[in-house]
Amino acid sequence: MSGFFGPLDPQGRVPPHQQTRVAAFLTSAHGALARQFAFALPAKLVSAWQTELNAQVYHEAEIVSLLLRATSWVPDLALGYLSMSWETAWFPQPAEGIPDQPLARAVSLATLAHAVHAGIRPAALLPREANADDPFVMALRRIELESGRLLQAQILFLKGPELLAHRDAVSAALEHRHVETRKLWTSALEGVGIVVHKS
Repeated sequence: MSGFFGPLDPQGRVPPHQQTRVAAFLTSAHGALARQFAFALPAKLVSAWQTELNAQVYHEAEIVSLLLRATSWVPDLALGYLSMSWETAWFPQPAEGIPDQPLARAVSLATLAHAVHAGIRPAALLPREANADDPFVMALRRIELESGRLLQAQILFLKGPELLAHRDAVSAALEHRHVETRKLWTSALEGVGIVVHKS
């Protein structure tokens, strides 16, 4: 087991079975976010955080599109049952302790997005000798940059004035999402010989 992708091929490319597993996981997570952001959008935008929801739908869809095209896909028999566990984990989980149900659902979505963008850092798995011009390598680095930008929107909402009275509920929901997402990510990587070092 290694903390990085590899062994790389002579052209510095990530092995296709590792590309497939990682891209499948990321496609599942970002695809779920795109769907949930789309369903959360109201017919008329009435607050600042709702305008950000609109932008995030397209950013998540762009990440999925990029992965589908940049990955060297190969058969992975484990993806059948793994995908079911991933998709189940992304289901909305309205935050407990917030009586306003639309707000509780928005917190659920923001905490999931925060866990995905902050807790999953696939570009950190790239060894220094990875081919910088390889489409998969470039895609992971682009996703990392995009995740940093999107993360700021989730932080602004979760720390915003609308949730000031619900700090404990937000913190509990955020911690739960991070633990769950990290566990799934770690398991997916271990299945293709990558171990995530815990800080």
